[in-house]
Parts: sequence; C-alpha cells; structure tokens
Amino acid sequence: MGTTSIGERGYFSLSGAIGVIDYGAGNLRSVCNALRYIGAEIIIVRTPDQLKGLAGVVLPGVGAFDDCINGLSKQGLLDPLRGMISDGVPFLGICIGYQILFERSEEFESTARGLGVFKGVVRRFPTIEGLKIPQIGWNSLKMVKPNCPLYRGIMDGSYVYFVHSYFPDPVDRSIVATETEYGVVFASSVWHGKVFGVQFHPEKSQEVGLRILRNFLEFATSGPQ
Repeated sequence: MGTTSIGERGYFSLSGAIGVIDYGAGNLRSVCNALRYIGAEIIIVRTPDQLKGLAGVVLPGVGAFDDCINGLSKQGLLDPLRGMISDGVPFLGICIGYQILFERSEEFESTARGLGVFKGVVRRFPTIEGLKIPQIGWNSLKMVKPNCPLYRGIMDGSYVYFVHSYFPDPVDRSIVATETEYGVVFASSVWHGKVFGVQFHPEKSQEVGLRILRNFLEFATSGPQ
C-alpha cells in the first residue's frame, strides 16, 4: 500500500500506516475506532520520531486553539509537523486540528501562533438572535471543489456533524473545498495539495464521515499524487 518517497527532512513513507497525533487532549478514541473500522493501520504519534515513515497523518482536536498548539509544542511536534506538511506527507486536520493550520485565533484573546500553513484567522461565530453557539449538530456541505479527493462519492448537500464556536477565515478563498451556513457562510473544509482540513467531525458523521476518512486513507496510501 505504501510508497517510498523521501522529503528534505526525512519524512517518508515506508508503509501504509496512518499516524494519529496525540497532543494530550485525550480525544483519540472515536477517530482511531473509525479509522480501524475502514481498515487503516494506525500509529499513535506522541514524539517527532513517530512522524517518520507514515503514509499520512491525522490531527484530531477538541478544546482550545492555544491548548492544541501548546500541547504540540511541549511534545516537540510543532516544527516536525510543519516539516512533514512541507515535505508533502498527506495531512488531515479535524476541528481544532483544522484551525491550527492557520496563523492565529480570536479564541479567548489567544496569543498562540498557528502552524501558518495557510494565511487567515480563526473567528468566532457572530452574535445573532436565535443562533446558538457553539454549533452542535448536523449541517450540510456545499461543494465548492467537488473534485477534492476527500469528497469522492459524496453528494452536494450531504450532512456532517459539527461541534464548534470558531471557524477559519482563509485569506486565499481558492483553498475552500466546502462551505456551510450557520448564521454566516464559512469554510467548513479546505484543500491544497496534500493538505486537508475539516471543521466537522467525520468520525461522528456516520456513513458520510466514514467515506470521507476512507477517501483520505486511499489518497494517502495510493502512491505519488
């Protein structure tokens, strides 16, 4: 399943294993269970060395932007993660794992800097009468880039599960793969090259979510893109 492709920093694929990053938030079980269900070989990543030799990496996240960045920093994973993404290892960020791809967040007057893979700020939903924050529940995806590998076989308007109060606002709108409306229209997922980010939780999104994870697995393990 895997390929052997060496990047400048030595992040290369030796097998079809998918790394799931554990930065200490304790939220891995549902993601790992979903990945195992679709047949993925999983390695839990807690150290920089464990990033090497992977076919792809998934960064799930719950909680605060700063907690995620600080957790990754304490484990020495921030720079290796940037290097891995730069070297073209397929990456999927989920929820907070998606948000930290951007430069910074407005969350709780956050001072942490994101990975900066994409230019943009993570913003809070505006206060609108009748709009409950956080958004918790099912909402639909409008396909902006129907050719995005994550959405192969996924119909426009499909429903996925969200739990969030903040959303990324990309400077470059060409990376937006799907949009969702909740008081405002926001980028519910992005795609550029081998980097994917989704604000929703595919592991909680039943058959649609499993198909999205399967699409990422197949993308990551299918060889040079």
